Amino acid sequence: MTTLKRIVLTVFIVVNANAIAQEFDINLQLRPRFEFRNGFKSPLLDTEEATSFIAQRSRLNLAFHQERLTAKLSVQDIRTWGDAATTATAGKNGLAVFEAWAKYHFNENWSTTLGRQVLSYDNERIMGGIDWLQQGQSHDAALISYKKENSLLDLGFALNANAENLVTPTTPYTTNYKAMQYAWLHHNWTKIGLSLLFLNTGYEFQKSPNDLEVDYKQTFGTYITFKDKKWDANFGFYGQTGQSVGKQLGAWYASGYVNYAIVDSFSAGLGYEFLSGKDQNDTDTKLKSFTPLFGTNHAFNGLMDYFYVGNHQNNVGLQDAYLKLNYKNKQWQFALVPHIFNAPNKVLDAQGKQMDSYLGTEIDLTASYVVQKDIVISGGFSQIFTSTTLERVKNVTNAADANNWAWLMVSFSPRLFSTNKN
Repeated sequence: MTTLKRIVLTVFIVVNANAIAQEFDINLQLRPRFEFRNGFKSPLLDTEEATSFIAQRSRLNLAFHQERLTAKLSVQDIRTWGDAATTATAGKNGLAVFEAWAKYHFNENWSTTLGRQVLSYDNERIMGGIDWLQQGQSHDAALISYKKENSLLDLGFALNANAENLVTPTTPYTTNYKAMQYAWLHHNWTKIGLSLLFLNTGYEFQKSPNDLEVDYKQTFGTYITFKDKKWDANFGFYGQTGQSVGKQLGAWYASGYVNYAIVDSFSAGLGYEFLSGKDQNDTDTKLKSFTPLFGTNHAFNGLMDYFYVGNHQNNVGLQDAYLKLNYKNKQWQFALVPHIFNAPNKVLDAQGKQMDSYLGTEIDLTASYVVQKDIVISGGFSQIFTSTTLERVKNVTNAADANNWAWLMVSFSPRLFSTNKN
């Protein structure tokens, strides 16, 4: 009997043995996704060939609620079709626990959540669940929450280690941050929403052979939303200070987006993002490049992930001007999003001369169709037109002329069992 079958059987036994004022839900998500990568994340070389594969998420969600207690266990298997591995590899493939938390409500205002959980706020630029990744993103954390009318407050804490050590390890913990504390405050008015975030993250490094240290960086700022009839907009501004691997950090981020619903089914929006960077001939040891830490970066700066998805950190920064066109018709939804990328800081060629700031243009086309409430088919095609400046930033020579990416995904999300009659 497989591990997933044992879990389902155990839950059914518990449900039958405890038929009291409790709610149980069991949901399944199966999400196979085909991808064709021809210059994804970085320009393809003339000597390289495009590749394709199918990756799948198989996730089982178990939810429980009784009076003041809520709990969730989410187990998932992530793998590429044809991969025979049966255990987790680098946290990506195999069977693993995605969420395992319990939430207790002290009263109608205060609650606490302990365990592995998704931390997602605002537009997910700084902290998000990264649902596009088949493995997603969750945190082992303790959370204290306050909610009253239109105000929300979250205080989060985390401390990570590789094992239950008896003494301080001789090698640094580099799997993730060593420690994290944050505060998120949000308030809604009639048309305006305002969030304030202060995030303190500590990363351990080896300063000398017998000296492990933790450097803390602070990310702080605000996110504002506005909605009125056919108009909606959002604005964000964040700064970063502190230290990273013994170096001082000073960076910032700004964004703005305005959208107008021309008709009920069609809307158009304009947006701009600025992420600070550092000139390539800047000899100052201070770090000046902004990093969106735990953000759902795939949703920003083009779907081909050329920037900030495991890359472009401590680089020349980014300016991204984009247009969003959205169309909905019953079960169909379409989006067309062109981006124009520029470097806000100096990029130098092989002779040390400053290059043009233009990095390239990307066009993203996506579509989705709701077959029924628990079956959705989605897909997309992206094309990026790179410049010699972008190739220089990516340290690529002899790049292929065409770089594009296509994908097709089917998401099955059936509810297998529920004691909640609603």
